[in-house]
Amino acid sequence: MMNMAAVKLQKNVVSQTGKHTASVIFLHGSGDTGPGLLRWVCDVLGQNLAFENIRVIYPTAPARPYTPMRGALSHVWFDRHKISQDCPEHLESIDSMCDNLSAIVQDEIQAGIPKHRMVIGGFSMGGAMALHLVSRYHQDVAGFFALSSFLNKGSVVYQAVENAAQRPLPELLQCHGTMDELVFHSWGEETNSLLEKAGLHTFFHSFPGLNHELCQQELELLQSWILKKLPL
Repeated sequence: MMNMAAVKLQKNVVSQTGKHTASVIFLHGSGDTGPGLLRWVCDVLGQNLAFENIRVIYPTAPARPYTPMRGALSHVWFDRHKISQDCPEHLESIDSMCDNLSAIVQDEIQAGIPKHRMVIGGFSMGGAMALHLVSRYHQDVAGFFALSSFLNKGSVVYQAVENAAQRPLPELLQCHGTMDELVFHSWGEETNSLLEKAGLHTFFHSFPGLNHELCQQELELLQSWILKKLPL
């Protein structure tokens, strides 16, 4: 077992054009990297996801043995027994990565950005990672988002949301393509309805005909949602 504790994560940053008053942490999907996601967002949107006052941070998951790839090394936030809702979560790897990502949150706090001026989210596995990170460790951020993502049945995230019912968690934006062949749309929908049932305030947007990918309309929606959460 690799010890994943205390890894300083590499990150790519799109700086704000004016005064830095807020931050977004955007986590890539399995097998990708921070620079890979940054390029993909730029290609799909036709420009960087950039803001006057918000710094956008794209961390890279360290390479680790990944069970669905028969133990081959891959840039993944955590291990999975398989890509399915119907198996237990690999909590040991999820929890150690929450520690590593919390160091990035801490860096932003040192830079003068309070947590209520941060949004955390991701694509696919990055979205699942964001759900763990926010609902269990950083419940006081401004919002979180999950694109083409799902949680395993019985995820500890549902319990964390229920336990936070007294102090409301931030709003979740979830987006999913109806033709997703890797993470089925029904998995995203079920995750969303269980989170709502547990007491989370969520928005779920379906994108007809979209496979396991980003689209321009989705990124434009994300951009305007971020601006609502982190106004100037």
